[in-house]
Amino acid sequence: MTRPTVYGVGVGPGDPDLMSVRAARLVGAAKVVAYFRKAGRAGHARTIVEGLLADGVVEEPLDYPVTTEIPLDDPAYASTLRSFYEDCVARLSAHVAQGRDVVVLCEGDPFLYGSFMHLYHRLLGDVPVVVVPGISGMAACWTASGTPITYGDDVLCVVPATLNATRLAEALKTGDAFVIMKLGRNLPKVRRSLEAAGLLDRAVYVERGAMAGETVMRLADKPDDAAPYFSMILVHGQGRRP
Repeated sequence: MTRPTVYGVGVGPGDPDLMSVRAARLVGAAKVVAYFRKAGRAGHARTIVEGLLADGVVEEPLDYPVTTEIPLDDPAYASTLRSFYEDCVARLSAHVAQGRDVVVLCEGDPFLYGSFMHLYHRLLGDVPVVVVPGISGMAACWTASGTPITYGDDVLCVVPATLNATRLAEALKTGDAFVIMKLGRNLPKVRRSLEAAGLLDRAVYVERGAMAGETVMRLADKPDDAAPYFSMILVHGQGRRP
């Protein structure tokens, strides 16, 4: 008999049609679904699966205690999230102990800058955990840009915009193509770094890839520094082509 399991299911970047067959099957059959969200919001992962859930499904919204209220380098940030993730694990484990599988809805891919990975390491060894990969937000964005992100031997680097200016400048020397994530209030710093690296003219800003309101433009043409959560910058590779 199969033991009750926690499934971390990647539901893709936004369009429900971009979910895998396996993900859609698990979501549609789920008796319990959990998902991260900002308090008071529906949650992006939950929005993606709207209309796919079975009647009577039990929902476990996991409300972040903080998002941008505390600086990332403040010890209180890590402490607060540590307690939050431990509480999430306790809630999911309670369902498993009562014989129920739990499907955790994950935006994009569960193992790429996602919150589920913090549950995964805490659950592992105590309950069965299965991860179902999903199409990442970056794949949706470079597809929306209409240009392949890499050619030939191009080295692709994924760079968090939360790096300080020095580390960001160093990162922009290490590859041929770049995906710069976690923009938000960091966009002015990223713009300056790209300009200093001679990459501004190649940089493309993509907002809400594979979602309603998708926007693609050259970063040099973007008139302001507003960058919502679902946005990133791409620098496409220019490598070897036949």
